[in-house]
Amino acid sequence: MLDLNDFRYFVEVVDRNGFSAAGRALGIPTSTMSYRIRQLEQDLGVALLARSSRSVSMTEAGAEFYQHAVTMLERAEDAECAIKQRLSEPAGRVRYTAAIAIARHAMPSMTVTFLDRFPKIMLEQHADDRFADLVTDRYDLAIRGHSGPLTSSVLIQRPLADVPWHLFASSGYLAERGRPATPGDLAGHSALFMLRGNAELSWNLIDEGGSNARVSPLEPRMVAACTTTLKAAACAGLGVLAVPAYICRDEVRAGALVRVLPGWLAESSTITALLPNRRGMLPAVRAFLDHLVTEFPEAVSVA
Repeated sequence: MLDLNDFRYFVEVVDRNGFSAAGRALGIPTSTMSYRIRQLEQDLGVALLARSSRSVSMTEAGAEFYQHAVTMLERAEDAECAIKQRLSEPAGRVRYTAAIAIARHAMPSMTVTFLDRFPKIMLEQHADDRFADLVTDRYDLAIRGHSGPLTSSVLIQRPLADVPWHLFASSGYLAERGRPATPGDLAGHSALFMLRGNAELSWNLIDEGGSNARVSPLEPRMVAACTTTLKAAACAGLGVLAVPAYICRDEVRAGALVRVLPGWLAESSTITALLPNRRGMLPAVRAFLDHLVTEFPEAVSVA
């Protein structure tokens, strides 16, 4: 692989018609300039310059190489300018992956406000519950919900919001089947269970005082990864649903669902942003991350 600096040295020697003038322009000793050009010719296996005691001139091969060298230097300069511009102003593309439920229920409003605030940034969202390899798949960041700590990795973790899980059912279902007064009363009810990897079909309830109550085994009417489908089933009176509370916020406000066992949490989880590294983070990615940190607590609030 040729050294790009040698391209520059060669162009300077040609443009300034000599090693001494080129060396003065670049602040490099004439002997060093001459050595580097000879090394370049040796690497290429061809003479680029015809030298005399008073001047240098290009050979036929040198003239052809000169055109390529000028083009290479122009492209290198364009690349440098483009990156410096990105570093000085948030612009360009931010490519991220987010869990489907988070992308669908928590992020729409915050992405709109972000794009409105940063008109030179383009967001590329990939909604997927698969834990992607950020480096291999070339994502700038990932947004994931999880219960308990994430497994240790080389990824940078930035918590965005704590998310409580509540139990919900329709008023019609509770009128027909009875309203549970204790966790033990759930054993006789139909369950709508959110599918999450290898999670067991059980609920681990926690009350405000920190007491635990395990409701297991559950015999769900439905097990699904799609929260929209589960909500529709709950609104239709098919059972009790446990999901992150913000997912049912609108249905609760509209009266389509009510909270079951309001003194108990079905679970507690966290939404976290994962990044490949902190070093060299482009302004567009930094701006998006800062926006997520600010917006997520409100986006998942149920107050």
